[in-house]
Amino acid sequence: MPKMMFAGILAAALLWPAASGANPDVAKSYMPDARKIGDGVLTYLFWDVYRATLYAPGAGWRADAPFALSLAYLRDLKGRDIAERTISEIRDQGFGDETKLAAWFVRLAALLPDVAEGDSLTAVRDTAGGTVFYSDAHRIGVIDDPAFGRRFFDIWLGKKTSEPKLRRELLGG
Repeated sequence: MPKMMFAGILAAALLWPAASGANPDVAKSYMPDARKIGDGVLTYLFWDVYRATLYAPGAGWRADAPFALSLAYLRDLKGRDIAERTISEIRDQGFGDETKLAAWFVRLAALLPDVAEGDSLTAVRDTAGGTVFYSDAHRIGVIDDPAFGRRFFDIWLGKKTSEPKLRRELLGG
């Protein structure tokens, strides 16, 4: 009986939307041939924070081409806290233009909603290098600055990421 109970719990976890990643429809609206490249869970201390999933065209992920990164949240967080952490991560990777960081923070804090367990946020790198944000499947804003997009996505996909294991998982390694 314990094996059956474990199997049931495992099956429920795999079917739960937040556990399996965000909806790929946003990615497919930018890249009809979008496919999942990789995914992984960000854990802070012993709390799972979100499951990240990277989508890119069938040819594979390239930093200079459209792709989408979805974060399916596994806990409740304030949008302002997400914006602060984003700017902190960009700063920690060596970007020191405080004027730009302050401007990016204001833009992020205005567009990022509070998230609850099960919600997802998706950021799409568009063909011009801008970043389009979605909450679940609803477009919530755009930051057209390619410099922001490059630095923003480097949080997860750049060589200086604070989470190299998650980067490897996202890139399919």
